[in-house]
Amino acid sequence: MATIGFIGLGNMGGPMALNLLKAGHAVKGFDLSDEAVQRIVDAGGSKADSAVAAATDVDVVVSMLPAGRHVKGVYLGDAGIIAASRPGTLFIDCSTIDVDSAREVIAAAEAAGRPMVDAPVSGGVGGAAAGTLTFMVGGTEAAFAAAEPYLQKMGKKIVHAGGAGNGQAAKICNNMLLGISMIGVCEAFALAEKLGVEHQTLFDISSTASGQCWSLTTYCPVPGPVPTSPANNDYKPGFAVDMMLKDLKLAQDAAGSSGAATPLGAAAAALYQQYSDAGQGGADFSGIVRMLREMAGKA
Repeated sequence: MATIGFIGLGNMGGPMALNLLKAGHAVKGFDLSDEAVQRIVDAGGSKADSAVAAATDVDVVVSMLPAGRHVKGVYLGDAGIIAASRPGTLFIDCSTIDVDSAREVIAAAEAAGRPMVDAPVSGGVGGAAAGTLTFMVGGTEAAFAAAEPYLQKMGKKIVHAGGAGNGQAAKICNNMLLGISMIGVCEAFALAEKLGVEHQTLFDISSTASGQCWSLTTYCPVPGPVPTSPANNDYKPGFAVDMMLKDLKLAQDAAGSSGAATPLGAAAAALYQQYSDAGQGGADFSGIVRMLREMAGKA
């Protein structure tokens, strides 16, 4: 069993750290929230007073942080956790950040003799708690092999996406597709309502026809057809609008720097920005169907 420093114990990181504890690993946790750290302590882990303390004298460090600037701030420089760690420490960053930042941090870790992977996740808070997350992993074959046993304790599907930063690249491509498809499903239901087609009827048809997709069959944005979807719980997240918007913006940044054409991705980002600006940033992203109805009423 390994000693693991875990930095970032929020809605996703907290349950992930608990699953490492359940697997028998010793977990030393740090977060700006004392309450989040206390949950780890109550479950048998220990408290680190800083990110550097969490990365000192451990075998593995897992991080789950909000953005690239936070990851770089924690990892890099003379006061960062790479410098504070012992040689050979394995770093696993599960944050969803820009590709360039991921590659910069991994390069710094490898230059210091610390293997590292970027391993963003898909599956939401429920998947984090259940240990059924999907990890998209970027890094060398050796670093992936070292990280995989720990990722398996937190997730169900572990995919090596290629070299450093490719985990982030795969994540933002997937979530751009999700954002686009959810808007398409919402538009279809909004149009069906106008045309007098009931929700269940459209679901029964499209869920077994060419319109079938995850946004429809697993996360249906209207109440009724999929009882477990946020639509049946007043659109409580789930996956919040602002989190989707963050990923869509990362995808647009990557498209711009790489020269890719993503007109639907740009349109999805604009619509989610509009929904967030309307005060719905904390709602589930499937709730954008409500904004589409309002837009129709103003047309």
